[in-house]
Amino acid sequence: MLNTENMEYNTTRNHLIMREYGRHIQKMVEYLLTLEDKEIRQRNARALIELMGFLNPHLKNVDDFRHKLWDHLFLISDFKLDVESPYPIPTRETLKARPERLPYPKKYPKHNHLGKNIEVVIDKALSEQNPEKRQGFANAIAYYMKLAYSNWHKELVHDDNIQSELSSITDGQLEFNNRPFVKHRTDNIDRDDYRSGGSNYRKNFGQRSGGGSNNRNRGGGGNNRNGSGGNRNHKKRF
Repeated sequence: MLNTENMEYNTTRNHLIMREYGRHIQKMVEYLLTLEDKEIRQRNARALIELMGFLNPHLKNVDDFRHKLWDHLFLISDFKLDVESPYPIPTRETLKARPERLPYPKKYPKHNHLGKNIEVVIDKALSEQNPEKRQGFANAIAYYMKLAYSNWHKELVHDDNIQSELSSITDGQLEFNNRPFVKHRTDNIDRDDYRSGGSNYRKNFGQRSGGGSNNRNRGGGGNNRNGSGGNRNHKKRF
């Protein structure tokens, strides 16, 4: 008959602190807490660290993964384990402390279609003392402004408008000397070639509409396969 007195159920076990290590690691840590000899406890703690690293090889990709293993060891023991660690021993307050609130920028861009990053680049260009680098900044800013305008308004903009807006933003301190080229693609189909009978239309479809020796129309003349000038009639054969 099966003896059920020594069987354990999850309802009777204590809380599993770190599930990624499993129940057996937690039982080993609980066994370390019962050892009274400090040397034996220290030796077993180091062996347990090696086992924890072997069971979780993904931690090797983390910077200073052994430090993380020691922190997990103290966390599983509920910070009650008395062993020497090669790293600072963590406490409950240090591990559960909330991070500081990030100072999110509250600067709103003056020109929404350009964004706030272009303002940072403009400030960098205005503070540049080297004339060549300053001119390079101006040309790059003009190119980005033209690209942003094209993506925002779905149409091309003239270079004079870009220069006017750049002068307005920088109070006339930046001027570009390189014409920014932006390849713009519209969704509308250009039908000028079809309306005017352009070269593309003639090249693709012009040869098919005429007669002559190269005509492939079966209703044409000399090259008709049945040898007659009329339309080719097929009789059904059963």
